Amino acid sequence: MVRTFILQGLSNAPELRLLYFLLFFLMYTATLFGNLLLIIVVRLNSRLQTPMYFFLSNLAFIDICFSTTIVPKILSNTISKDKSISFVGCATQVYFHLTLGGSECLLLAVMAYDRYTAICNPLHYRAIMDWRLCIGLVTGCWIMSFIVSFILTFLTFQLPYCKSNLISHFFCEMPSLFRLSCQDISLNELAEYISVAIVVLGSFLLILLSYLCIFITVLKIRTNKERQKVFSTCGSHILVVSLYYGTIMFMHLHPRSASSAEQDRVVTILYTVVTPMVNPIIYSVRNKDIKEAIRKEVNNEAQL
Repeated sequence: MVRTFILQGLSNAPELRLLYFLLFFLMYTATLFGNLLLIIVVRLNSRLQTPMYFFLSNLAFIDICFSTTIVPKILSNTISKDKSISFVGCATQVYFHLTLGGSECLLLAVMAYDRYTAICNPLHYRAIMDWRLCIGLVTGCWIMSFIVSFILTFLTFQLPYCKSNLISHFFCEMPSLFRLSCQDISLNELAEYISVAIVVLGSFLLILLSYLCIFITVLKIRTNKERQKVFSTCGSHILVVSLYYGTIMFMHLHPRSASSAEQDRVVTILYTVVTPMVNPIIYSVRNKDIKEAIRKEVNNEAQL
């Protein structure tokens, strides 16, 4: 039985290690700073105590944890000669990677439903999206992700890894681990596809349905000013959804034979490292309330 895995890392070229370390360190720092700032601003500003910003601060928390699950190990492996990771450590990384990724998918669907309710049923919005429902939706996202991730992680680490213990990736991920098994992985792939269909595709279809209803409602709005206001509210969410879901569906739904380890690494970087970094930037740049709240907090600190 394999007790230790070896991570291939980003590159074997010694001259690129420092460059990769600095690049990922800066990206990780930006991720922590941007998402923490977003959480603090939402927490401190009374005007932002609404369901929309409650979900947004939860998304920022997930992005911090998601990036922390992967990037510190990348930094360690980049500058260290020892690129090993224990069997338990690898399983833990897979579990939390799946849990946080699934939670983000489900939460983005919840955020789309929140925008649908606010735009299509504005008079009943406060009655529908009360705090009990908001907390229940976020809790449901976490519980469902915990269950699905546990099943997938359990099935993955029941496999015998007798081909090799070298993972052609910079962190432990199911597709890379499947390549190391000498056992039939049909059950594992079926479980993966079913989980992706339920969590990722299911959430994505709910988002599409929500925005279809929003689009129909927007067409009925007569003034351009009101239309622009609606689109500015939803535009950042659509951008985040497109970036996140596009890379995840490509990674987990395309045929294994049609991809290479190098291609998988590039796509994975997009949704595990880049997306958590740009999410707070996208929401802050396109959101007047957040920009005003940040400006207010900066001015208060300057006066002190």
